[in-house]
Amino acid sequence: MASGTLGQAALSATTNTTVYTVPASKTATFNVSICNRSGTETTIRLAIAAAATPTDAEWIEYDTALVGNGVIERTGIVASEAKKLVVYAGAATVSVNVYGYEE
Repeated sequence: MASGTLGQAALSATTNTTVYTVPASKTATFNVSICNRSGTETTIRLAIAAAATPTDAEWIEYDTALVGNGVIERTGIVASEAKKLVVYAGAATVSVNVYGYEE
């Protein structure tokens, strides 16, 4: 069983980025921390998706404001095998950390 940091990324602006994919035959329980490294507000999107390009129904955050030097955390997310954590940011100043465990 993997545990600890499951994925990390410094995002490119206006690009969907798959930060983590649940391995085959596993279920993952994890937390996501999204950090704005700039003093300027930006927006973020977060999806638990079947593919790298989420459908409308898969977004759990959409164009949510992330204040300058701020953090948004989502905790207790449970995802089944092959699901992808896809994150998008309006600026290239956003970092994402995923931590939890797989079983």
